[in-house]
Amino acid sequence: MKRYLFILFLFFTCSGFAQQSLNNYKYVVIPEKFSFLKSPNLYGLNDLAKFLVEQKGFTPYFDNAELPADIANNKCQALNLELTERKTMFTTNLTFVLKDCQGNILFKSKEGKSREKEYKTSYNFALRDAFTSLDTLNYVATTMPTTMQAPQQTAVVAPPVVIPAAVATRPISSEVVAAAGTLYAQPITNGFQLINTEPKVVLTLLNSTVPESFIANNATSHGIVFKRNGEWFFEYYQNNKLMTEKLLIKF
Repeated sequence: MKRYLFILFLFFTCSGFAQQSLNNYKYVVIPEKFSFLKSPNLYGLNDLAKFLVEQKGFTPYFDNAELPADIANNKCQALNLELTERKTMFTTNLTFVLKDCQGNILFKSKEGKSREKEYKTSYNFALRDAFTSLDTLNYVATTMPTTMQAPQQTAVVAPPVVIPAAVATRPISSEVVAAAGTLYAQPITNGFQLINTEPKVVLTLLNSTVPESFIANNATSHGIVFKRNGEWFFEYYQNNKLMTEKLLIKF
């Protein structure tokens, strides 16, 4: 019993230390090419890593990109992400670590796994699984010193946009179609592509100027995907009838 309590204590102590250490960093540098892959961004894995790092609250940069002055003048301002693969016959196994500028490991993820047969999907799912290790850390970046902040600029207030009453109060009914299954978002240029478990691209999302809203299209329909009350919907017209399709999206 004492041994079990000691192991439990050690786990929470290490978790707390990892969170405190990570909170001292804002930036994460990601390699253009992972060492176990033959070419840069193979299977879109580097782009996905950058996207997942950003989702966790960090500011990511590729190591071949022009770095901000904070990092360029002091490499110790950033963490470095390294991804490794453990090869097995039927499973993709990925683990990532976050190191400081001296090579010390400040965080090591669990081993993300996937049994998908198609390489791109399997690497994608395994990396997402590995990144769930960061979910419990509640990362909050340390506030940058005021001397590093950009000078304040006078805000330009745009005149209010007047929306015609006929547009603002239009009662439109639609037929809501239930979600068919979970779709996984893969970052592409200017947006995402949503894939199912086959894997097959089901929907393409292009960024818009409206937060949590995308221009969307698939093989048969064009419309918009938006978030409402915590749920995602795809709206489009079919035979002059407005259709609303509920989506389960995992970013």
